[in-house]
Amino acid sequence: MCNLLKPQRLRWVLILIPVMLMCVGCGPADRRTDSDTLTNEALSGGQTTVFDTTPNAFSLPVPGLERNQELLFFVGNSFFNQNWVTAPASTTARDGLGPFFNARSCASCHFKDGRGRPPEFDSEAPTGFLLRLSVPGSDMHGAAAVEPNYGGQLQDEAIMGIKPEGAFQITYAETPFTFPDGEIVMLRQPTYTFNDLSYGEMHPEMMISPRVANQMIGMGLLEAVPEETLNTIADPTDRDGDGISGRPNMVWDAFNNQMAIGRFGWKANQPTVLQQTADAFLGDIGITTPLFPDENCTDAQLDCQAAANGGRPEIDSDDFLKVVLYASSLAVPAQRNWDDPQIVQGKDLFAEIGCSKCHVAELETGIHPTIPALSQQTIRPYTDLLLHDMGAGLADGRPDFQATGSEWRTPPLWGIGLIETVNGHTLLLHDGRARNLLEAILWHGGEAEAARDTFSKLQADERDALLAFLGSL
Repeated sequence: MCNLLKPQRLRWVLILIPVMLMCVGCGPADRRTDSDTLTNEALSGGQTTVFDTTPNAFSLPVPGLERNQELLFFVGNSFFNQNWVTAPASTTARDGLGPFFNARSCASCHFKDGRGRPPEFDSEAPTGFLLRLSVPGSDMHGAAAVEPNYGGQLQDEAIMGIKPEGAFQITYAETPFTFPDGEIVMLRQPTYTFNDLSYGEMHPEMMISPRVANQMIGMGLLEAVPEETLNTIADPTDRDGDGISGRPNMVWDAFNNQMAIGRFGWKANQPTVLQQTADAFLGDIGITTPLFPDENCTDAQLDCQAAANGGRPEIDSDDFLKVVLYASSLAVPAQRNWDDPQIVQGKDLFAEIGCSKCHVAELETGIHPTIPALSQQTIRPYTDLLLHDMGAGLADGRPDFQATGSEWRTPPLWGIGLIETVNGHTLLLHDGRARNLLEAILWHGGEAEAARDTFSKLQADERDALLAFLGSL
């Protein structure tokens, strides 16, 4: 696979692959709880923070890009937003859609570079939502073994002349959560069923894992956090006895042909922005890249194998790299009203009850090899990028590399309070089951159960303060 890249290998190394150098002072994350001791609190993305609270808040380039990178950012943006078309077409640089796909463009899942959601009713098409599929076992590198007839995810759309793989429906069962003070919140749990399957029965032990597309902000900053920092934060054996045992997911880096720490995806199964982007092009749109040049067809899908394509690969190296630069350079909006007394109280409670043990407030980036603006920044992503067991309630039962069926990467919280502004909804967690921040907290179990229980025992005004703090991020 990667032999196709060798003529440009040196160029790719210089342009894209992160060299995670340890910067002076990059030690364990700062977990201080006194808000008054923190400076520049609003600067979620360090000096690359943008101050925008409009529906375009997730779509701005980081300040300080070099001039040529600014130009490439906007070209990458055009490829991110464009609809791909069926091959062959006169627009040869933008054809090759499918044969199977979930979306016609990157922006279809990440509208305004933001967050997707599950469909609200049966006849609505998914918007940045899909179902991963796998069977027991793993491939030669440790990734989840794909479903034999349908591959690694259900693709519910196809080009003309080919049947889509199938469709799915979501039903919800609601259960009450009762606070000690008597307040009741209804929590909904989804169940998924398939219909109109075109390529035979699914494997009897098939595992399903729903995925909502996340907001795109700050990916380059997270990629620039040194590996040593993540290993320092990790506590896989819970040596400090606090019940929190975060650990990195070691995943396959397809470009470098070696294992690496995963940073992206709900189970941290992607090591770099490069690979995350290439995987999304192939799995979600059906566009082959220099990293993944083969169409995504199973042995049972003969019509897929026979379909015309837009070249091999369907997006060339130069254009693909522009999309990777774009995805790496989307800026993080500032925290709002950070000095409001209620938000200061909520931030302190967030740390006191243990939320910040996983949602680590502050990290330092190292030297980014190609985007100097991202280097040596003090950022406030509220994540440790590590895997944590979140309990049976959120478990999908689907392993992914070293992640178990109940482990998830701590999602960054920066920008979470602007999702409604950008995308018009407040649906959270990996499958969108939580309708707001409160429900998302109440779904926390496993390593987060103690923090959730402590949160539930807070006075109503204290819970409101903590939620106000999250909404300010």
